[in-house]
Amino acid sequence: MRPLSSLLHEYNCGDKVVIVIDPAFHKGMPHRRYYGKVGVILEKRGRAYVVNLEAAGDKTVIARPEHIKPYTR
Repeated sequence: MRPLSSLLHEYNCGDKVVIVIDPAFHKGMPHRRYYGKVGVILEKRGRAYVVNLEAAGDKTVIARPEHIKPYTR
């Protein structure tokens, strides 16, 4: 079970995130081929975020905050 603070984390445009799919939540789940990819937040759309993935051929993915976490490196 993930901590509540990870679900309440607000992301800003330009933040780097990693797509980590949480199977406990089915809504807003990106495709499994994008698991572990690093992307940049483009905008917030409702409860979800639009993430641009350059490593996957410049794709855009819509994912809810349950399936993303901040990129720390």
